[in-house]
Amino acid sequence: MKLFLSVLFLSVGLTSFAQENIEWMTWNEAIEKNSVEQKVIFVDVYTHWCGWCKKMDATTFKNAEVAEYMNKNYYAVKFNAEMKDTINFNGQQFVNENSGKRGAHQLAVALLDGRMSYPSYAFIGQPFDKTVAPGYMGAKDFKCVIKYFVEGAKAGKTFEEFKTAGCAVTAVETVED
Repeated sequence: MKLFLSVLFLSVGLTSFAQENIEWMTWNEAIEKNSVEQKVIFVDVYTHWCGWCKKMDATTFKNAEVAEYMNKNYYAVKFNAEMKDTINFNGQQFVNENSGKRGAHQLAVALLDGRMSYPSYAFIGQPFDKTVAPGYMGAKDFKCVIKYFVEGAKAGKTFEEFKTAGCAVTAVETVED
């Protein structure tokens, strides 16, 4: 009986842990998966030196409800805005031409429409229409935003209509969010 309970608690613990992690993928993996099954592509554009990016990773992206919703409804991409890799997409080659430390990758510039602030998030629907949301968000506000692109936008609602109808966004969140 003790062995059964130990296994049960261990499996419940592992299941809970798995649900608290967003399944991040590369840009190319998301594009490939999207060609088989279409979902909104979420791109977290970050840098290694960005403090607010690190806070998103440590708090909002670790929220179990956020992770579960993202994994079910999005292809989530972590995209380092200063990466040096070459990306071929849609017949175009994207590179980071800057040899210095803080040069922005051309795809990051394209995703953020040249407004380079971190963290920023690109929501890419079909056929590759895009909306950008900049800045740190706590879990409660972020849940509203990610639900909008899956539920509200498809229903033809504006974000204002969507959040008024039951997804109120707060100006300041509590620590529990």
